[in-house]
Amino acid sequence: MNERRLFLGLKSIAFATLGFLLCALAFPAQDRGKLNEDPNIRSVSGTVTDANNRPVAGAVVQLKDTKSLLIRSYITQQDGKYHFAGFSTNVDYELKAEHEGAVSGVKRLSLFSGNRVPVVNLKLNK
Repeated sequence: MNERRLFLGLKSIAFATLGFLLCALAFPAQDRGKLNEDPNIRSVSGTVTDANNRPVAGAVVQLKDTKSLLIRSYITQQDGKYHFAGFSTNVDYELKAEHEGAVSGVKRLSLFSGNRVPVVNLKLNK
């Protein structure tokens, strides 16, 4: 009788383990980090380059909220890269870069864009 209980107990554990593994394998493509992201928040990144397409270190990149007119700034690293995070998907934004008198054109991030993590590269013109 005890052997039968032991067998049934082990059988139950085996089925539970198998069920857990099947559930875990059923969702491998989901990025668990994205499950916790706020759908109302977005970020933007890119590279600032000069007229010869070389990355520009020390360029000032500005992100302007077109509703509140608040401007956030970022100074590019050696590789010319910048990154802004944690801003609203419900507002349009404008991006531009400046470095030693050279400026980029203004790029607009529309609230209608479905891309929550766009890459916007900025090219400086003299």
